[in-house]
Amino acid sequence: MHVPAALLSAQTAAILRAWGLDDDSVAATVEVMLYADLRGIESHGFSTMTLYDEYRRSNKLTLRPQVRVVRETPVTALVDGDGGLGHLPSQRAMQLALDKAAKCGVGVVSVRNSNHFGAAGAYAMMAPPRGLIGYVTSATWRPGIVPTFGAEAMLGTNPIAFAAPGRNGPPFCLDLATSTVAFNKVKMAAWHGKELRPGWAMDANGQPLTDAAAAVKSIRLTPLGGLPEMSSHKGYGLATMVEILSTTLSGSFFAATRSKDHPDAPRHNVGHFFLALDPKAFAEEGEFESGLDEMLAALRGTRRADENQPVLVAGDPEREQFEARSRDGIPLSDEMRRTLRGLSEAVGAPWLLG
Repeated sequence: MHVPAALLSAQTAAILRAWGLDDDSVAATVEVMLYADLRGIESHGFSTMTLYDEYRRSNKLTLRPQVRVVRETPVTALVDGDGGLGHLPSQRAMQLALDKAAKCGVGVVSVRNSNHFGAAGAYAMMAPPRGLIGYVTSATWRPGIVPTFGAEAMLGTNPIAFAAPGRNGPPFCLDLATSTVAFNKVKMAAWHGKELRPGWAMDANGQPLTDAAAAVKSIRLTPLGGLPEMSSHKGYGLATMVEILSTTLSGSFFAATRSKDHPDAPRHNVGHFFLALDPKAFAEEGEFESGLDEMLAALRGTRRADENQPVLVAGDPEREQFEARSRDGIPLSDEMRRTLRGLSEAVGAPWLLG
């Protein structure tokens, strides 16, 4: 079934409020989940409600967090998320970075004591409407990536997002996990009874695994690249870079050693990193945007290997999905509908999806 975005948002908000989340947290969380589902990024959309319910049930979630700035200079800041979901502190952190960049040319904000924050692109894309460039990274609450030549997950799926404004054309937006595939895509494959592609996941012995249900249990994803012969060391290095910016810089927990180093910690203490740049600090007004339009036009105009497959740039498929889903509604599988209904009934939230 296809569900209008507003109705699906209202249903999810009703569940979050029944959990006890405050209005600001509900609004931020729903906005970021809707951003993902409207663009076809279903692994980071409303399907994440099961993960957030897991946080809630394990008492790893502050339902009414007091998000605050704990350290600040004219161009930098450190934000504490107080153990709540990551959407609210991340929106506020990116907004703060953008405000600083508008004044000083650059703004850098780090977040600690946060949680899963949804699609990284949702925050990077806050920059182009203000004529700014956005760069976002995040660690995760549990390890999922196996280092090259390893057999044990040590790093999170550690996403990177980058967005830049065009002049007449749409903004450029790159949003990727540093694993070959996001873990929620593995979960979605298991839900739908599909096999994984070889090179997405590994078993306990470091061998390729295609059974999606088994991969959900093992949580051993390959770094971007998949296998050593396909340059997985590059994805491994990028995931480590994200961990340094998101975790070490902010004073957050490294997921692989959290249980050993912080066994009594009440929250996951996930870290994020937000950077904003003003192109006008480097070029004449409009020069960067015009140059970007020309570059992207040239890339899309590349001679095709297949006449039926146009050459795309990052963000094109998501923009096409956004237009279709804004018009036709968001597709909701029977399994996802049952899941949302179960979450709703468990806490007495009204059921709105019929």
